[in-house]
Amino acid sequence: MELLKKYHLSECAKIVSSSLPGEKSKVLLKLQSEIEGSVVSYPKNMPIAIKRAKGSIIEDVDGNHFIDFFGGCGVLNVGHGNEYVLDYVKEQQVELIHALDFPTENKLILIQLILKKLPAEIQDEYKVSFGGPTGSDAIEAAIKLAKIKTGRDGIIAFTGGYHGMTSGALAVTSDTFFRNKFTSLIPNISFVPYSYCYRCPFNKNSNSCDFECVSHFEWILDTAHSGIVAPAAIILEPLQGEGGNIVPKDGYLERIVEVAHKHGVIVIFDEVQSGFFRTGRFLEFMNTNAVPDIITFSKGFGGIGFPISGLIYKKNIEAWKSADHIGTFRCNQVSIAAARGAFDFIEEYDIEKYAQSIGDYLIEKLRTLETDNPFIGDVRGKGMMIGIEFVKDKTTKEPFPEYLKKLRQECFQRGLLFEVGGHYKNVMRLIPPLITTQNIVESAIEIIKESIIVCMEEYLEPALEKNKII
Repeated sequence: MELLKKYHLSECAKIVSSSLPGEKSKVLLKLQSEIEGSVVSYPKNMPIAIKRAKGSIIEDVDGNHFIDFFGGCGVLNVGHGNEYVLDYVKEQQVELIHALDFPTENKLILIQLILKKLPAEIQDEYKVSFGGPTGSDAIEAAIKLAKIKTGRDGIIAFTGGYHGMTSGALAVTSDTFFRNKFTSLIPNISFVPYSYCYRCPFNKNSNSCDFECVSHFEWILDTAHSGIVAPAAIILEPLQGEGGNIVPKDGYLERIVEVAHKHGVIVIFDEVQSGFFRTGRFLEFMNTNAVPDIITFSKGFGGIGFPISGLIYKKNIEAWKSADHIGTFRCNQVSIAAARGAFDFIEEYDIEKYAQSIGDYLIEKLRTLETDNPFIGDVRGKGMMIGIEFVKDKTTKEPFPEYLKKLRQECFQRGLLFEVGGHYKNVMRLIPPLITTQNIVESAIEIIKESIIVCMEEYLEPALEKNKII
């Protein structure tokens, strides 16, 4: 869409430093290591110091331009520094910034916008509650509401799920890397398999699958000797993010919800990353016929990076009373204004349709690479939430994180930023701004192609020798 071009700093990468990181970035990275806590992570693999950003382009302090297919970890849905949204922000900053949970026109307009974006037949069944500034806050609130409503304590989560770093959110996150230093978090958390057809724990594939993962979940709830007491809720991402941008098989979510509701279990859909038009629709569950009881939101709702989070939940599970869940930084008025601006921008530029079409185009381009690369096992995604899984062998599907690590370094040197995830850190996760232009996509694809050629020289010959391919 030509109209979106003006919302970007440029439409391609531009590396002017003789090597990366550049000299000015090196100085700031060194200072950061000396005075900021060691939990800093992103600059370890993307070592730059950022000066400014606009749209899908980041400029570092050395003047290098990078294509941002990382999107601030899925936050910058309408791009960096979108002027359209900033107009709403500037107007709100003058009038009111902090209002606790008092009613304001600003906030109530946003709630109405959110509810009106739900399917028409269920709009009147839901209400909205804001939490602290992060997705983890929304997860904590959702768990609390489910427990209060049901009077039960347990939660069932899903393998590959990521829900945040606070105690409750981390407890329902499956990646043990984040949890192995803690002897306890919140109790009574159980995990069941997610619909990950490429690596099905029941040794099925998308053709032979009979939803064994759903049957296993149902057996757990049906059987007194499963060892799992009836939980308050289940929590899952309708399209997994950190787990590897995993798209579940069609029909999976509907069946999971049906089983849960049969047993009086509340269904929480974590749409922190998949929400706010990331997959084309307002929320990913709207691409299905599954209807959750609670939806958590954050990340992209702030439009251009303003922190906001909350719950969209059914009125019939309203169980908490006044002050049962509080927080000083609920509903920051500037973040709410940014969300309103982002909503209006998406409406005016028809980004809902555009995100689907540009996402389809990107996936099509990536799948042409899959054919020629023996190490690309799977390309998957919806809208602008795409995963590429790298393997040593397409038959055995042995993970190949070493290849992806090298590929990431090569892409970085050419000006492309992306995140790595997946069960084995072997998935290239692409979550660029929804306003990314076709020219930027083409530039990113060229960088990936060039980087693949370099990586093939290092890894293909050993692979050919090992597998005796002629």
